[in-house]
Amino acid sequence: MAQEPGTPGPGPRTPAGRPPAAPAPAAHEPAGQAPAAHAPVGPAPAEPAPGRVEISDLAALTALAHPRRQRMFEHLSLYGPATSATLARALGLNTGSTSYHLRELARYGFVEETARTPKTQGAVGGRERWWRAVPGDRRFPPRSRQSPEMRLVLDELDHRAHAADVRLYEQVRQDTPDDDPWSDAFPHSRGSIRLTLPELSAFFEEYIALINRYKRPAADTPPGARTVLTRFLAFPAPAVDGHGPRDEHADRTDHGDPAGPDVLPAQTTNPSNPKGTEPS
Repeated sequence: MAQEPGTPGPGPRTPAGRPPAAPAPAAHEPAGQAPAAHAPVGPAPAEPAPGRVEISDLAALTALAHPRRQRMFEHLSLYGPATSATLARALGLNTGSTSYHLRELARYGFVEETARTPKTQGAVGGRERWWRAVPGDRRFPPRSRQSPEMRLVLDELDHRAHAADVRLYEQVRQDTPDDDPWSDAFPHSRGSIRLTLPELSAFFEEYIALINRYKRPAADTPPGARTVLTRFLAFPAPAVDGHGPRDEHADRTDHGDPAGPDVLPAQTTNPSNPKGTEPS
C-alpha cells in the first residue's frame, strides 16, 4: 500500500453543515492523510520518495486498524488539528474514548500533540491538548511479505475502508444540490490494460507522483478549490476455466454505450456522473 499524498483541507459538506463521517483510511496519503496503500510487487523506484516508511510492526498495524482510530485519523488528516472533545462531537463519540484512542495513535507515531492554529488561539499546554495527523508516506508490506496475522489485520482494515469509501461517495453525491457546480465533481472510470508486474508497480508509482504534482500549500491554492478525495484500486482479472481474458479484448477502449453489449466493456469513464457496530 502507498499513501496518496495530499494537503488536508475542508471536506465535503452535509445538509447539517458538519463534515461527513470520515471513511476508514485504506490507502496511505502523505502529508497526514489516510494510512497506507498496498503497492503491487515489483522493483522499487530508483529514488524512493523522501520519508517513505513501511509499517511492518503488527502492534502498530493493529492499533491503526481499530475502526474508531481510523475515523479519527482520517478526520484529523482532512480537517486539521482537533482536541479529543471536538473529535468526539464530530464523530459522535465520548471524550474519554477519543482521548484514549488519540494516545494509542500517538504511541505508534500516527498523530502527535501540536500547537494550536491561529484560529484556536494560544499554544500547547493549558487545559486542552490539540492533536494533528503526522505527515508521511506510509506503506504497508506487499501481500507476499505479510505474515498470517498481519494479513488478517490488513484484510479487515481494507474491507472496512472500501465499504466506508463507497458509502461516503454515495452520501456526498446525493447530498450535493443539483444547482451546485460541484454536482459535476464525481468522475469515475473502469477499464483494463495488460501489464507485467513491474509495469503495474511503475503504473502505481506514477499515480502517486501525479497526486504529488497537485499538492500545494494553502497559500498557493486558488479560490474555489476544495479537498477532493481520491482512491486507487487495481487487481488482476480473474481466470475462467484456467484461462485469463482473451487477448483481443484485453486492451479495448469503450467509453460506455447505454445500448451497448451485455458484457462489461474494457473501459468505461464517466467524467461527470449524475447523482443518482464497531469496538469501543
